[in-house]
Amino acid sequence: LCSIEPINCLPVLMNILSNTFLRLFNSTARIRVWSDPFYSIESPHTKESLFTFSLTYVLILAAGLPHHFAMSSMEDYKVKSIS
Repeated sequence: LCSIEPINCLPVLMNILSNTFLRLFNSTARIRVWSDPFYSIESPHTKESLFTFSLTYVLILAAGLPHHFAMSSMEDYKVKSIS
């Protein structure tokens, strides 16, 4: 039932176990489990928006990091610490 890839085995196992427990309790309901490990984006507009958001986030993050390192160095200088 499981393929060689472990990412597919867990959902299949959960499906088998959950349906077995449902049958033990005389239920007519069934649980269906599926695995889609990679989120697929069909729309090019969505891809462009996601790229723009990610790029903006990284640029804002990169703009804030040098100040953190500079302040750390200044504090070390003030207390005359030796690394």
